[in-house]
Amino acid sequence: MSLLKMPYEIETSGIKLRLLIYGQPGCGKSTLALSAPNPVILDADGGIHRVDQRHRVPTLQVASYQQVLDLIASGELNPFDSILIDTAGKLLDFINAHIIRLNPKNGQTGGQLSQRGWGERDAVFSALVRTISTMGKHLIFVGHDREEKDGDNKIIRVDLGGGKSAGELLKELDLCGYMEMRGRERTISFAPTERYYAKNCLGLEDEIKIPILKNGVKNDFLTKIVERYKEKSDTETKRLREYTDLMEQVTATVESITDADTANVAAKEITKLPKIWDSHIKAHSMFADRAKGLGLVFDKENKVYKASATEAA
Repeated sequence: MSLLKMPYEIETSGIKLRLLIYGQPGCGKSTLALSAPNPVILDADGGIHRVDQRHRVPTLQVASYQQVLDLIASGELNPFDSILIDTAGKLLDFINAHIIRLNPKNGQTGGQLSQRGWGERDAVFSALVRTISTMGKHLIFVGHDREEKDGDNKIIRVDLGGGKSAGELLKELDLCGYMEMRGRERTISFAPTERYYAKNCLGLEDEIKIPILKNGVKNDFLTKIVERYKEKSDTETKRLREYTDLMEQVTATVESITDADTANVAAKEITKLPKIWDSHIKAHSMFADRAKGLGLVFDKENKVYKASATEAA
């Protein structure tokens, strides 16, 4: 049994998304994050009380990073499909305190991290992301934004308190959306611009309006994105299977050509085949190479293949 999988055999239905939502204070980032499938929240920011009660879910009100580790080891997260970390920057503050407590050399006077501590913090945070990823959960980070100066321009970045954590996290994400208010409308943007960072590996719209949760509107924005991604993946896998089967049929038809008569039969068969992506271009190229290799030429007047004069002789 082969360990390698053909492209159409690659399993995508069980893939769990990793995404980051960051943006302006008070624009509803936490509520949006809670629209993920069957979520639980690690409230490191102490902000769960600001979320409308009808949108609240089981919550760990983080008091230390050891609590997070204990929760992961407890098995209590097993029934949930999504784990929310709100906010990533505040959780990193708890990691700072945790690693200094374990090893004072990770800190310096004033409670700041030492050079050694920055490296340890990034390692601990990366290990957390890997651990949750192996649990088969969607992983959603919430973050605050901050402005950086680039010459005369202001650039918006996610605030993770310095270090390499931001860069390493962004590499792991499927989606990164910047959320802001446009007048009285909330929007989330997944297309990177000169003004802010974003990431879109799912082919979503560059900017999406976020529904107003009134009059019984369900808080399922991210759940619908997950469903869309699954449907898209299933459709692409099916199409890839069809394409592979079609090209196998083209290959068999071309290989059946041994002379002018079989070439003419094969030409009619190939023209009847459906076209998927570049299948007709590849079929034409394969047919032309086969005909040339057999010394066949196309009679434009009679629209049939025949042996060249050299081959006939």
